[in-house]
Amino acid sequence: MRLIFMGTPDFSVPVLEALVAAGHEIAAVYCQPPRPAGRGKKDRPTPVHAKAEALGLTVRHPVSLKSAEAQQEFTDLKADAAVVVAYGLILPQAVLDAPKLGCLNIHASLLPRWRGAAPIHRAIMSGDAETGICIMQMEAGLDTGPVLLREATEIGAEETTGGLHDRLSEMGARMVCTALDQLPDLTAEVQPEEGVTYASKIDKAEAAIDWSKSADEISRQIRGLAPFPGAWTLHGEDRIKLLGARVVDGSGTAGHTLDDGFAVACGAGAVQITRAQRAGKGAQDTEVFLRGHPLPKGTELG
Repeated sequence: MRLIFMGTPDFSVPVLEALVAAGHEIAAVYCQPPRPAGRGKKDRPTPVHAKAEALGLTVRHPVSLKSAEAQQEFTDLKADAAVVVAYGLILPQAVLDAPKLGCLNIHASLLPRWRGAAPIHRAIMSGDAETGICIMQMEAGLDTGPVLLREATEIGAEETTGGLHDRLSEMGARMVCTALDQLPDLTAEVQPEEGVTYASKIDKAEAAIDWSKSADEISRQIRGLAPFPGAWTLHGEDRIKLLGARVVDGSGTAGHTLDDGFAVACGAGAVQITRAQRAGKGAQDTEVFLRGHPLPKGTELG
């Protein structure tokens, strides 16, 4: 097929690679504009932009698709379909209607659960047993379109947003290729009205750990916010990001370490921290972290 690809972050890159490998013609790649990054604050292209250029594809990064000119440029590509994954801009109706077969969206949840911006984070933070990928025919509403394909996957007991993100990205790449191959024969299923939830953007205010909460809730917070923005606690005046955790047996004063190996008492139960990061340092597995920053039994955090 002749396709338009629309995506921006790392999550979208395997999908673009899979479409190219499958032999589809990519008429153009749309992504967010380069933005200042790094110490020099120089404009840095997005992951999709960089990959598209490496593949020799035409890249467009309009600030908006609302203008008649931008919409006409999109229409003039005469695409069979557009594949959209974590693009970051709302698509006006004129854009949705332009491709012959419409716009297909890869969404990282089992719709209608977790419509919106942060479905992977929210699934883990809410303790969902499973999540998955939906290939959806886009319409004007926020993730409201009928679903063409869906596939579920279990969320591991110690899985982080980072790990689940990578798995779902690969799933989405595989599934959208299947959807495009079978598109004439697929039946779009209207989403049920019951079970709708919204995955609001992650607010950095959610990252501070309240050790009076249960071990299960804190473990889900740590794993759901890893690697970004990273749940954190204080040791004295030092802020420590906690990037991996599991629930373990133990009890004690909430926020105090129960041993020399970074097990911490919670309001109910305890968590074992498996990965951590000090300010200005790289993330480390707990054993390595504790060599340079020991936290003996009874250390108060928070």
